[in-house]
Amino acid sequence: MAHILIVDDEANIRRVVREYAEFEGYNVTEAENGMEAVNLCRENDYDLIIMDVMMPRLDGYSACKEIHKTKSIPVIMLSARGEEYDKLFGFEIGVDDYVTKPFSPKELMARIKVVIKRNAQSATASAQDKYVFGGLEVNISGREVYVNGEKAAMTPKEYDLLFFLVKNRNIALSRDRLLEEVWGYDFFGDDRTVDTHIKMLRNSLKEYRSYIVTLRGMGYKFEADQ
Repeated sequence: MAHILIVDDEANIRRVVREYAEFEGYNVTEAENGMEAVNLCRENDYDLIIMDVMMPRLDGYSACKEIHKTKSIPVIMLSARGEEYDKLFGFEIGVDDYVTKPFSPKELMARIKVVIKRNAQSATASAQDKYVFGGLEVNISGREVYVNGEKAAMTPKEYDLLFFLVKNRNIALSRDRLLEEVWGYDFFGDDRTVDTHIKMLRNSLKEYRSYIVTLRGMGYKFEADQ
């Protein structure tokens, strides 16, 4: 069963999440702050991290960035602040999902299940194609993207989004379809989630951003001759 790391300086929140997670059959480890979480991740592997933002010693965003330097562990961020800026910043550093306090433990368990399932599918995917579009190289099996010979530094979700677009190139994809296929759910997210990641992805692709075409009132498609 999946092993979850719960990181929050509030003991009561850790207790509630642990009870629900263990009821679902997950193994659970707790950490009181970001520094403890970083140290635990150096010594252990986890299938998912539930990370609070505001914590003593090391905040959740800084801890997430430090952990992702060496390990690709999906993260669900918890925060009492629900401003769009905070969510966008979290997505930019590779956060997979964002839950605003107070939250429903049942909804959090649903999100956990989706993220773990999606990550497992990504890890075992047998995609074998490598695509070249001029100076843009997309290696799906190797999870690598090169822009004019330089390896692009993208968030895990940017990779997932680009790979899905490329595999379905020249096909019109609605925002709902992208949410369902790339994020793994069709009711937790909204159009802004897709639009935000498309904007980030275009920035990463630089002059090749034009391959991602906006379909007004509908969604997007990756338009290429290949």
